[in-house]
Amino acid sequence: MTSHISRRDFLRLAGAAAGAAAATAANAALAPQARAAAPAQAPQWESKFGVCDMCFNRCGLIARVEKGVIRKLDPNPKFTKSRGMLCARGNAGVDQVYDPERLKTPLLRTGKRGEGRWKEVGWDEALEICAGRMKDIAAKYTRCGMLFSAGADTQSQFVNRFAEAFGSYNVTSHESLCLLSGNRAFVDTFGEVPLPDVKNSKYVILAGANRLEALVTPDSMDLVSIMKDGAKVVVLDPRYTKSAALASEWHAIHPGTDLAFMLALAHVIIAEKLYDAKFVAERTSGLDKLSAHVADKTPQWAEGETGIPAADIARIARELAAAAPAAMVYPGRRSSDYENSTQIRRGFAIVNALLGNWDRPGGLVPPRPAGVKKVPFEPPFYDDNPPGRVDAKGVPLLFDDEGSFVLTRDAVIKGAPYPVKGWFVYKTNPMATAPERRKTREMIEALDFLVVADIAMSDTAWMADLVLPMPSALERQDPVQALQAGAEGACLVWRDPVIAPLHQSRPVFEVLKALSGKLGFPEAFDFDIATYREKQLAAFPEAAEILKRDGVFYPPNPPLGTTDGQPFKTPSQKIELYSNRYADMGLDPLPVYQTPKPSPDAGRRFRLVAGRSACVTQASSTNNALLSEFEPENTLWLNEDSAKELGVRQGDLVQVESPAGRGELKALVTPKIRKDTVYMLSGFGTISGQLKRSRVGASIVELMESRHDAICGNSAIHETFVSVKKKGAA
Repeated sequence: MTSHISRRDFLRLAGAAAGAAAATAANAALAPQARAAAPAQAPQWESKFGVCDMCFNRCGLIARVEKGVIRKLDPNPKFTKSRGMLCARGNAGVDQVYDPERLKTPLLRTGKRGEGRWKEVGWDEALEICAGRMKDIAAKYTRCGMLFSAGADTQSQFVNRFAEAFGSYNVTSHESLCLLSGNRAFVDTFGEVPLPDVKNSKYVILAGANRLEALVTPDSMDLVSIMKDGAKVVVLDPRYTKSAALASEWHAIHPGTDLAFMLALAHVIIAEKLYDAKFVAERTSGLDKLSAHVADKTPQWAEGETGIPAADIARIARELAAAAPAAMVYPGRRSSDYENSTQIRRGFAIVNALLGNWDRPGGLVPPRPAGVKKVPFEPPFYDDNPPGRVDAKGVPLLFDDEGSFVLTRDAVIKGAPYPVKGWFVYKTNPMATAPERRKTREMIEALDFLVVADIAMSDTAWMADLVLPMPSALERQDPVQALQAGAEGACLVWRDPVIAPLHQSRPVFEVLKALSGKLGFPEAFDFDIATYREKQLAAFPEAAEILKRDGVFYPPNPPLGTTDGQPFKTPSQKIELYSNRYADMGLDPLPVYQTPKPSPDAGRRFRLVAGRSACVTQASSTNNALLSEFEPENTLWLNEDSAKELGVRQGDLVQVESPAGRGELKALVTPKIRKDTVYMLSGFGTISGQLKRSRVGASIVELMESRHDAICGNSAIHETFVSVKKKGAA
């Protein structure tokens, strides 16, 4: 952009991320047509409802549009999930729309992969090329020779639908790099993935979650509110995060020892009979086995593992139980930490079960019924397909609808159990989000065809054969989506364009509809979005008008406690403290603690941990012109004592190396991290020639080794040790 708004002005206008409800004219500077001086009279704009797409939260917004130009974005006050908030990332969504470097036309690669040589082609040619290459791959390798990957987007459901109609089982989601081990743990304990009712909680343990920077609506705002009202928040994190800074207490837990802490909590709660005896007797199974399992997992034992004083562990257990059921171990979101993360998160689930906080204010609540109807179809049957997914036998409890990207990548590289030679990627960027970037590159080099549909030239698009320009969420029509907000229940949203699509962008729905016709299964997409919405909202004939009027629709939600007496969706129909299913499969039926691997060279090698800031959504916002004012580059958090031993000073350029790769970035020398741990943001060190702002710093995925959870295949991103030295040092 030729001009930009200053960081000071953006702060003044948009406010801090956790309380930016009054964001005003900041975005006027983002639209090229909107840079003239503000008129003296009141602005003559239209107000149009939208839903943010700068992260997965989907916060409600109102776009102020004048003469086809988005002047600014405001929060939708009727959208209670986001608590009247639109954060810094949400406000900066206008920059995504008007970014001069966004993709404008379909591009066909003319040079070597990653060389950055492209030819502009029209949509007709692009679709013919795509359909032709997919036909060739299906004929040569079966239809499972195509892999489909989609990010967290409202239209990603159409990618899954297309894959099913095309005939491929091989679909992976971004979630297999992010949260599936947590989902696996809670599904296998409670039968479903609950939501935290932070708003009504009196005691919250945040283990690894950093909700005041890695924003999740409404939890982030509710945490601030309950702390103001006297609730206690305990943070366990090797870093002194912003969440730790505002919490009641912070413990710099030894990385990888969360399960030891949870087992010790269970020990105290059971030994002192602090659990909800009636709830546990009636609604759980396996207390006797759990009691024996944690008999020796005393706070004194846990102190040796976690580094947290035994007296504090015992006190926290008693305080947590005293506050129950309005108390919780926060279930978190990202849980892709270690190779035993499913069992670690089972520990979280078990402590919550002992608190009797299921379907109670301030505890964990089941997803509320949203009433959105599915729009089914009968996919064709292809009898020459292989028997299952390419990653099917890699782990015992894979989520078939999510897959495991790291296992799928290995299979593509090896060509076994069968070849996968084509890849359709929509709004996800594995080259910048999957550990061990060199392996993702190796995977891509093994392909015959890679097509990427995105709004920007991501690192994955930079390696593609064909790149298709997508509209932003402010330029397209979307189906209905159900969103959950804890105890407040479900809400329904949709998107209509607030401006006409810019350039030659087309939504992925239209692309897939066209391809389905060319590939011989048009019946899979024999509808438009309006018709699809009508079918989705069949149970709520009034919903469409309310969505147009308010930008959100709230279906009837039963009050908390209505699941009392109902069976859980587990084999025993109870909360399974002890899992018979795991026992039958040869897995540990109770979570067994494993002491994390020590550093191979203490003092010179450090465990690398990842995290988020309020302005970085993995790799999708680091190149944003406005947000880069806040996060212009990533730095390596290095403990001040470790830095002194290494001869590293504040701001020095350091070389970081692991068995997976290496990188260079500036050191942030601080007392706010453990001596054995280093930390850096993701999304920097990009390779794309059209992501100029984020090419600075080091790429965290260049450094991370590729490990996975042993039960569900979720990526394990905290299993890497790195060496650090000042650039130029021997």
